[in-house]
Amino acid sequence: MAPSEKRASNEFRRTRHDHATETAEDYVEAVAQIEDEAGECRGADLARLFAVSHVTVTKTIARLKDEGLVDTRPYGPITLTTRGRRLARDSQRRHDLVVEFLKTIGVSDETARIDAEGIEHHVSKETLKCFQKIVEGQR
Repeated sequence: MAPSEKRASNEFRRTRHDHATETAEDYVEAVAQIEDEAGECRGADLARLFAVSHVTVTKTIARLKDEGLVDTRPYGPITLTTRGRRLARDSQRRHDLVVEFLKTIGVSDETARIDAEGIEHHVSKETLKCFQKIVEGQR
């Protein structure tokens, strides 16, 4: 395989991996946010937030339960496991940093929040460290 083919393969592999984890990160972040605001999270809360069907939420939560990120009981709330809470915290920190970086370079608050939703899932640790340096330099 030529070097350019290998590089392209690695880039696409990372993007596919990022897409695979994006939903899990969004859901655990949402569960944590809803728990903080309302005291508990139910499937209907997630369906409203993401504007998806209850069936979509049920299937996603079942997958997250299999991955050890959430716990559920019939007719009970959705709760985060220790692993799920850590992923939610890490995702929120990454999101907040991306928002702050975008605002630092002049992006409006609203656009920064919207754009961060996509960027946060696809940015490397190396890039986040650079974002952090720029944000800290502006304080």
